[in-house]
Amino acid sequence: MYSSHGGVTSSSGVVIFRGMDRLSLLSEILSQNPNDAFARYGLAMEYSKAGEVDRALGEFNQLLSVHPDYTAGYFMAAQTLVQAGRTEEAKKMLANGIASARRTGNDHARSEMEALQSELG
Repeated sequence: MYSSHGGVTSSSGVVIFRGMDRLSLLSEILSQNPNDAFARYGLAMEYSKAGEVDRALGEFNQLLSVHPDYTAGYFMAAQTLVQAGRTEEAKKMLANGIASARRTGNDHARSEMEALQSELG
């Protein structure tokens, strides 16, 4: 829904301004709602895609500390770690993610993480 000040209001009531890049947009959402899991995950993914591993992992860790059953966060954090050559850390992240997937009944995510875990040895 468009607001009177040229932005779009998200479902959580946050006003999003047209023309903002993704990092700015996600940062703005988080400044208004620091516990927004979707925005935190999105920011982590943007940093990961940009190769900013430490910033990405910081966002994933913050996400998972507030939302410990945001299962996709574990998988994508593990993939970020693998791409950075940090295999042992990735294995630990996958173990935590598999436990989360079991708690939430997310069999698809569990099987994907188990497959990556097997590849890593």
